[in-house]
Amino acid sequence: MHTSADRPHVPPTATRWVHRLQALDTRVADTLRPATLPALRILLGVLFIWFGALKVVGASPVKAIVSGTLPFLDPGLSVRGLGMVEVLLGLGLVTGIGLRIVLLVLVAHLAGTFLTFLMLPDLMFRSHDPLLLTENGEFVMKNLVLISAVLILVSHSRTGRTPRAGAAFGSPEMAAVLEE
Repeated sequence: MHTSADRPHVPPTATRWVHRLQALDTRVADTLRPATLPALRILLGVLFIWFGALKVVGASPVKAIVSGTLPFLDPGLSVRGLGMVEVLLGLGLVTGIGLRIVLLVLVAHLAGTFLTFLMLPDLMFRSHDPLLLTENGEFVMKNLVLISAVLILVSHSRTGRTPRAGAAFGSPEMAAVLEE
């Protein structure tokens, strides 16, 4: 059994600094919290608008992956069509319009990207080893993080919109700025 005599003595100055750092940490977290969900939603939307637009205009570096994953569709139409869907999903994320549906479709879309591992294994794995991903395999695997981000937004969305920052965190002024 340990007694207080067994614990090292912490000088009062060190204790004060620990408390100050903890208070600073709490203030930083409380300041950032209202902006995190809207920022995640909007930045994810911008990413999908950007990647989708590249597919629409025929400038996407993943054209071969998309067309190889969906070989039963016309490559030009499948890539361009997927790009249009991604732009619409991105716009839904940025505007918050139909957010609940957008988020669910986005999870399905991102999950669908893993078809590449079945349809194009030589492009995804080195030496047919599932632990040795190629650059393309890593590109697709990062979608696990995007799926997690979307699931965070799903879990915090209400009636088709992410919760108002002010309602959730007590800052109506910040909510008005973030939702404009």
